[in-house]
Amino acid sequence: MTLSPQTASQMTRDLCRLAPIVPVLVVDELATARPLAEALVAGGLPALEVTLRTPAALDAIREMSQVTGGHVGAGTLVTPADVRAAKAAGATFGVSPGATPALLQACADEDLPLLPGAATATEAMKLLEYGFDMLKFFPAEAAGGAPALKSIGGPLPQITFCPTGGVNPQNAPSYLALENVLCAGGSWVAPQKMVAAEDWAGIEALAKAAAAL
Repeated sequence: MTLSPQTASQMTRDLCRLAPIVPVLVVDELATARPLAEALVAGGLPALEVTLRTPAALDAIREMSQVTGGHVGAGTLVTPADVRAAKAAGATFGVSPGATPALLQACADEDLPLLPGAATATEAMKLLEYGFDMLKFFPAEAAGGAPALKSIGGPLPQITFCPTGGVNPQNAPSYLALENVLCAGGSWVAPQKMVAAEDWAGIEALAKAAAAL
């Protein structure tokens, strides 16, 4: 039984509705994973994306998955091997910068709901043909920002997005105000300096501010 794109989109849509911001996390030190997740969840941001960009990422997903109230996904899924590793580590959803047939099939085979990336109307239409109607808009700012995403929403109102890439506290409200945006992905809620300093109270405060957007 493989996961259909329609079901995957419904599952990722439900996750995107949990909070206006999905933290995009780069975890360098495994010891920081669990307290970081606890701080973000306590601040009102339960859906967490751990990017597979560091050697600690998969172990971080395992640690964070044990935090009550958290929903931990794997970002930067590029190959079928990434998908299998993420699922084995306990990821409950996946996020990709783009989409390939092999990646989509691997997510279906592993029953891992995917938030696939698209930057253009053509890419969004191709994913809609597969059955995906909840997408990541990436790289958001470089691809034209909120005005571009609003324009895509005109002819493609059936697709909803999570913009990621260059989203910050200043421009996030312009994205969140769009009818075709459910949430946005941002890294500012977990600055590397604050993580390194183990300033969990500070990160929780940033999460609370983001959750209130």
